Amino acid sequence: MKPARLAVLAIAIATGGLAAFLMSGEDKPPAPVMTAAPPPPPALPTTDVLVAAAELPMGQTIQTADLRWQTWPDNAVGTGYITRTTQPKGLEEIAGSIVRSSFLPGEPIRPQKLARPDGSFMAAILPSGLRAVAIVTDTRGSSSAGGFILPNDHVDIIRTYRDEEAAQSGSPETQVSETVLTDIRVLAIGQIVQERNGSNVVTGETATLALTPAQAEIVTLAQKVGQLSLSLRSLTDAGRAADATQEARADAGMTVVRFGVSRHQSRR
Repeated sequence: MKPARLAVLAIAIATGGLAAFLMSGEDKPPAPVMTAAPPPPPALPTTDVLVAAAELPMGQTIQTADLRWQTWPDNAVGTGYITRTTQPKGLEEIAGSIVRSSFLPGEPIRPQKLARPDGSFMAAILPSGLRAVAIVTDTRGSSSAGGFILPNDHVDIIRTYRDEEAAQSGSPETQVSETVLTDIRVLAIGQIVQERNGSNVVTGETATLALTPAQAEIVTLAQKVGQLSLSLRSLTDAGRAADATQEARADAGMTVVRFGVSRHQSRR
């Protein structure tokens, strides 16, 4: 082999070896750093709370199937809740009670919203300071907005009667109507105290109203000397403050306006 070729071959081998040496000296990529997963947060202390297993409407008698225990965080347990720790037999003890105010599914059971069956249910749901007074209504609905007045609606009470003074003076028989009370809550129609099964019409021979003692006297008198009808109020009007004249009427009696002339009639 010629010396020139040997020189070229030696240079090529040297160049290749140098390149291999240089490549082997490069920095290797850093190894991935393995980080440990964070520890799970500590479990919050919990308590079993007695809740409604289904919707419980007002007036329903509670059965054991209507209740269940549900786990609640300790810091979310409110005052008055029934817990398995403080009342382990709470489910059995609450069964048989009557619902005074409706419960939603999953809502904690509170004794303040229940009534025992050994007492009067109507007295249990009646707000403090009020009286339950029943008035006679027309079963055809002619004196109760066609039967569309439901429990918990608010109504005005209208009295219709014969004007005796006009009759004695020889005038034709005159019927007079007047509103004696406004914004009165209906407790029950007949013996129905809660709308159920999507019913939108309730009929009955009586309507039980929530009245103050003075209002109870007015309604009792008005029913004796005339016929009472109920006028349904709009939901937007219910609960508004009563007219200032209503309290005066409750204390002093009733004022009749006929043909623009007012006449006072005592309730005594």
